[in-house]
Amino acid sequence: MKEFAALYRALDSSTSSLAKQAALQQYFAHAAPEDAAWAVYFLAGGKPRQLVPSKLLKALAQQASGLPQWLFDESYDAVGDLAETISLLLPQPEQAQDLGLSAWLQTRLLPLRTAAPETLAGMLQTQWQQLPAQDRLVYFKLITGSFRVGVSKLQVTQALAAVGALDSKRVAQRLMGYTHPNARPSAADFEALIAPERDDELHQRTSGQPYPFFLAHPLTVALEDFETTLGPPAQWLVEWKWDGIRAQLVKRAGQVWLWSRGEELLTDRFPELAALGAALPDGSVLDGEIVVWRHPVDGAGAGQVQSFAQLQKRIGRKTVGSKLLKDLPVVLLAYDLLEHEGQDIRRTPQNERRAALELMATQLAHPALVLSECVTGDSWQALAQLRSTARERGVEGMMLKAASSHYGVGRTKDLGVWWKWKIDPLSIDAVLIYAQRGHGRRASLYSDYTFAVWDGPGDMPERRLVPFAKAYSGLTDQEMQQVDAVVRKTTRESFGPVRSVEPTLVFELGFEGIARSPRHKSGIAVRFPRMLRWRQDKTVAQADTLQSLEALLPP
Repeated sequence: MKEFAALYRALDSSTSSLAKQAALQQYFAHAAPEDAAWAVYFLAGGKPRQLVPSKLLKALAQQASGLPQWLFDESYDAVGDLAETISLLLPQPEQAQDLGLSAWLQTRLLPLRTAAPETLAGMLQTQWQQLPAQDRLVYFKLITGSFRVGVSKLQVTQALAAVGALDSKRVAQRLMGYTHPNARPSAADFEALIAPERDDELHQRTSGQPYPFFLAHPLTVALEDFETTLGPPAQWLVEWKWDGIRAQLVKRAGQVWLWSRGEELLTDRFPELAALGAALPDGSVLDGEIVVWRHPVDGAGAGQVQSFAQLQKRIGRKTVGSKLLKDLPVVLLAYDLLEHEGQDIRRTPQNERRAALELMATQLAHPALVLSECVTGDSWQALAQLRSTARERGVEGMMLKAASSHYGVGRTKDLGVWWKWKIDPLSIDAVLIYAQRGHGRRASLYSDYTFAVWDGPGDMPERRLVPFAKAYSGLTDQEMQQVDAVVRKTTRESFGPVRSVEPTLVFELGFEGIARSPRHKSGIAVRFPRMLRWRQDKTVAQADTLQSLEALLPP
């Protein structure tokens, strides 16, 4: 554990990409393979589930620290992170043991999940006494399910590629599926990540492993500069940017797998797409978007994508009943073919892959397979005019894909570029009413905010502020520090780590979508809220109302 804890401290304390890369390579080159296997899992985005209820953990830690409840709570409020608070307050260990990360996970941490309630307290107290003080923070981060550190999956991929003297694209391919929630990585798994490339690795006919997803860059060029920057529209495939779940549908050796971009296996949750996969020719991999789809009535007219809010009703369902299948049917809006007849065709030009996809869709004629619509225009101005109708169509803008481009790995430029030409976000002016400390380098700042709008117009007597969204991104570091100072001066009450503040600050919030939601106090939910700007030119009384939000709802 101590080597992994030292790596965590090195990554957490540095903002230098070079220093982080050096620390990762040093660790992977010298760590025991069984420990490195788990380190890759956590650093590449594996989400450890919470092993112990927070309430029990806080009670045991407060008792072990010898502090009165009020002082423990004050310490937690000052630090803003439960794992860090406990690691700082516990007494020094009595019998520290030097076990590796894998041993700690297999013999100590994972058994906590299935331990009987009456034995859990004793197990935890024994483990605390076996951990050196400097290693406890990582231990509690893993127990509470709050493990996060400032390193990207790309950085992990690059470090593994350097250690194994491999092309980073090959390592990215091998990492697909590695962070599945039920994964239990082993020494053999790590050794396979950095092993020399095999001759047969390009054609894994019996593997359900998807390909690394190719990502688009945001297009921020002014419209008048499109022709200079991109060339004529004829050199590009232009599609609508759909608001669904990015996914790959894999069919190999008679088996079907449906993977999300987050590397979650979704096959059982979308049986209509599993059926589509079964109908595909063997050795096929489709890339596309899972959306709820309203089929044309009696075969007349065109189908239509439904809102993401409708898709959310199916996302969390592990079992899907016949009524849900009937009311909210999904399709795969396919826009790329990555494997055809068992051959990896990602280096085939984009327009040729599209032609092969269209031929497959025509031959298959399956109701759950819908081709992503390509749009055309004589000029970028004509396409911009068409893009202005995106919100009415229920889409986020347009995707631009170079007709000659290959399918790359991640957000790269060396194999051709995809651009996302998104429409401007919806926005509203809202009031900050609650604040909570952030994480990582923002753990000492109040950087996570809850925003509200008025429940009526300014002439309404005794109107109230109604919370509707939380946001933590969009401000500069300097602005964050200024807001933090205001939060500390205007706090009304504290609820654990959360502070209720005097309503004095107004921000313009941007978000991608909006829908009605009975689960929210406001009756409205927004997607991907973030702060666009601090409206220091507006008073709290001038903030928007619930009626302003409702006016943004789709018809």
